[in-house]
Amino acid sequence: MIPACLSDDFILCPEREDISAEFTRLLTAAQEGGATIAECLMIARQLKRGDEQSWHREWKKLAQANRHRAEAAFAQGHLVTAQRNWLRAMNYYGAAAMPLDPADERRWVAVLAMQECARNYLSARAPAGEVVTIPWVEGHALQGYFLPAPATNGRAPTVICIGEPGHRKEEFLVKLAPHARERGFAMLALDLLGDERDDYADMLLQRGDLESSIGSVMDYLELRSDVDFDRVAIVADGWGSSFVARSVLQEPRLAAAVCDGGLWDLHERSFFASRFAMSDLSIVPVPHAPLMASSAECPVLITIGEDGWLKADRAQQIVQKSRLGSSDIVLKVFTAEETGAAQAHADNPSLANEYIFDWLESRLGAAGRRI
Repeated sequence: MIPACLSDDFILCPEREDISAEFTRLLTAAQEGGATIAECLMIARQLKRGDEQSWHREWKKLAQANRHRAEAAFAQGHLVTAQRNWLRAMNYYGAAAMPLDPADERRWVAVLAMQECARNYLSARAPAGEVVTIPWVEGHALQGYFLPAPATNGRAPTVICIGEPGHRKEEFLVKLAPHARERGFAMLALDLLGDERDDYADMLLQRGDLESSIGSVMDYLELRSDVDFDRVAIVADGWGSSFVARSVLQEPRLAAAVCDGGLWDLHERSFFASRFAMSDLSIVPVPHAPLMASSAECPVLITIGEDGWLKADRAQQIVQKSRLGSSDIVLKVFTAEETGAAQAHADNPSLANEYIFDWLESRLGAAGRRI
């Protein structure tokens, strides 16, 4: 039975949109093994209205319970159960950290616990994953999790998964790793934070060269003997992925990309032009040239939900007007009838990711699979 505090749309706290969105994320993560429905509903019943600390307290307690189960299973040689519980613990620690201020020490403690669970999960996999450090700019390196392909004999097509500044890579181990593994892909899950605290995102947002990070990642992958470097793709998770779109313009070594294609940059340019009655769009300030106004040869997939921030008809209009040169650009709109229609497909990320990874498979070619 769904508790009374939940509406049909899984709105847990109407007055806290961030809390409700995080609860929805946890429920949808259950589809990929990052939570259980029963545990999520149990926490919903235990949260106390008016007690803002109860969210952190209850999710942390649940994370610790899953972590202890994982450790016990690992000690007894039950690696599959250990992996499942570490993934859930990792996700729950992330939930516990989410509403806390970046300066709150409890947030950093939860992040460190989340990362430890991720490392334990990597070590229990077969083949085992690894934590990698990738030099980027002076004084700051990227950090990632490299998950080898299931078939370890030879080089494998590889998918880079990355989010915006402030987005942590651990979520990809639940959300995207199963889709990569089932298709025989290796996966590199990355974030721009490296080993910094969450407030470092403010400094990252001030940089005008975030797209240069992808070049550093490609330099790293080119040296790996288990990566088929002719078949490397990138997935920018979430909506705000224009820096990845800009990287496609600069990085000819990418074989395929899933990102916003510069769609948001183009939307902003159009908005400013209409707002100030500018007839010459070239004078409208945008950070960089959008991908769709280029002749980039890298195939690009753009996915949006019809109920997202940018309406589907507007997105289609922008794509149709902006598709120049020989670019291979596909726009997929998820409707409310099929689900996946929310912003960043938050209502059903599994459906969107199935489509995304099928598209990647068609571009990168088939690889050995383990279902």
